[in-house]
Amino acid sequence: MTLTVRPVTEAVGAEISGVDLRKLDDREFAAIERAWHAHSMILLRGQTLSDDDLLAFSRRFGELDPPPNQERGRISPPGYPDIYVVSNVLDKKGDPIGALGAGEAVWHTDMSYLDTPPDASMLYSLEIPPSGGNTWFCGMQAACDALPAELRRKIDGRRVKHDGTYNSGGYLRKGVTPTDDPMAAPGAWHPAILRHPANGRATLYLGRRRNSYVEGYSRAESDAVLEALWAHVTRPRFTYEHVWKLGDLVMWDNRSTMHRRDPFDGEARRVMHRTQIKGTHKPVAFAA
Repeated sequence: MTLTVRPVTEAVGAEISGVDLRKLDDREFAAIERAWHAHSMILLRGQTLSDDDLLAFSRRFGELDPPPNQERGRISPPGYPDIYVVSNVLDKKGDPIGALGAGEAVWHTDMSYLDTPPDASMLYSLEIPPSGGNTWFCGMQAACDALPAELRRKIDGRRVKHDGTYNSGGYLRKGVTPTDDPMAAPGAWHPAILRHPANGRATLYLGRRRNSYVEGYSRAESDAVLEALWAHVTRPRFTYEHVWKLGDLVMWDNRSTMHRRDPFDGEARRVMHRTQIKGTHKPVAFAA
């Protein structure tokens, strides 16, 4: 088998074929890592991975983060605390085996409310519904390159408040007091435009829309800037829609993408196992 890399859109994503992640040599891993840095999201179809295989591949990129503190606590397969189950399935007692359910997950960047957010996340498909549940990715480097000059001027050198009150499904995080005031919400301040530590490119870094705030503006002014930014970055030219198949593994760069999920029939089963690579650098502002 020969490893090949095929971009799926100009703005974000590449499909890598010709490789079995269970039998990955150093040359193949180096090619995968280069593709990830170049395209921000990579897709490998037709994989047959155990949880141990998933962890072994994930750890080649760095130390792993434990699953985030969700509305119902950390939910992992027994014996695998570094794997996070994303699912709508209930066990025999009626308790969820995973998090985020079957609704829509809005555009977001994973755990950007931390001072040092994770570098990347991986999602591996074990069970998928007949339709729905597609995952969308947004290329934040391409979106940054194409920012209108006036809009870029409004955020150059400024930071954005990243909310830690709610997760991407809109659920209140465990132990957090609900609020819709961005100044009262828990979270971190990060540069609106950061410098990617691996490729040096400028990338927009927005996190999620709810409870966001751009420093130096009134609430109304900040909201107007954020609305313009979100309208820009979610244009079709910057996005890719992934339609899942069994055995798909998708890895995204948390520093240069956003993602969201379509809703699906709550009676259908969807089971994904996710890992997360711990952040190595705090976001640093891009300087032209």
